Amino acid sequence: MKSWSSPDVPRLPGAGQVPQIFDVGSGSLRPSATGQQARMYVCGITPYDATHIGHTATYVAFDLLNRAWRDAGLDVTYVQNVTDIDDPLLERATRDGEDWAGLAERQTELFRGDMSALRVVAPAQYIGAVEAIPLVVDFVEGLRGKGAAYSVDGDLYFPVGSDPDFGAVSGLSRSTMLEVFAERGGDPDRVGKRDPLDCLLWLLQRPGEPAWSSSLGRGRPGWHVECSAIALEHLGMSFDIQGGGSDLTFPHHEMCASEAQVLTGEKPFAHSYVYQAMVALDGEKMSKSKGNLVFSSKLRADGVDPMAIRLVLLTHHYRSPWEWFPSDLEAGTSRLARWRAAVGLPSGADASKVLPGVRDALASDLDAPAAVAVVDGWVDATLAGSGSAGDAEAPAVVRSVCDSLLGVAL
Repeated sequence: MKSWSSPDVPRLPGAGQVPQIFDVGSGSLRPSATGQQARMYVCGITPYDATHIGHTATYVAFDLLNRAWRDAGLDVTYVQNVTDIDDPLLERATRDGEDWAGLAERQTELFRGDMSALRVVAPAQYIGAVEAIPLVVDFVEGLRGKGAAYSVDGDLYFPVGSDPDFGAVSGLSRSTMLEVFAERGGDPDRVGKRDPLDCLLWLLQRPGEPAWSSSLGRGRPGWHVECSAIALEHLGMSFDIQGGGSDLTFPHHEMCASEAQVLTGEKPFAHSYVYQAMVALDGEKMSKSKGNLVFSSKLRADGVDPMAIRLVLLTHHYRSPWEWFPSDLEAGTSRLARWRAAVGLPSGADASKVLPGVRDALASDLDAPAAVAVVDGWVDATLAGSGSAGDAEAPAVVRSVCDSLLGVAL
């Protein structure tokens, strides 16, 4: 599947630090990468209604990590999927009387446009679930060979009890797992399952639904195994970061990890599990199911500068839940105008602390608000002294730092 065009990222003098980042699995800050190669998998969209601000916040957050890694001189491999076949997509297509594949491609293209406009560095591998079906089939056949797949009326399930470490990613109690599993696409009440938490690997064709022929029978993949197979193929085991929105911790990433660990006999699937907090609107989590959404593409169509949208997101730490208000966009637009006015002057205040300040902020668990505050301080000083002589190199330095590390083109 095609991705989008990456922006040109300026090279900065020296080298940044490899960020410390909060790993949900251990509940602690850890180095985001430990070698010269950094590997990251971030779960992508299910393209039936893309891309709301909650999605955008997620991909901008991991874009900061990608940029910080590159600034530190690491060789980055970033992989992202697109769940372009799944129940929610089929349900939306049926509701709207639209071909499911056409809907998926249209919404994926909207997503690409958003990511390009927001200057998100594109993944090295951008893989759709449909094109990954051969990988999924091989993966499930491997589980079957290890006795870690069983049939319920022809559908294949993964027994979570086959992984002794099941539960280590989320740390949830079994009762909470059962509750959340039912809320997030699981089927704990299906008759014939060995354990209510066992998850679907392969769904045999249902009347009127798309399906693909395979050694598993004519059908389509389950949700979790899609990401397990793609990540294992393109990153291997023990990659650095598994990321996404915080609602993916369980069951999605828990199941992905267990499936891969049982198949390979190795662990961990990922060293760190990192999550963007939820974004709310009107007092509730922004979600497709509730329909309380602010779309990045709609804001752009209404003439909002994508850099203003990005600045709004950067004023919130990725681990802190927050609520979208129209005043946020006004503040982001105003901040962008001030930043551009400052770098547009022939000289500016001393900028010697801007690059190390932004680097230090990002190295500390991607503290984007602190990084923004560093730039704000320089902008305030520059605009306050705009009538006096200053550093002729400073505006260009700050422009490059904002572009390279924060992804904000001034």
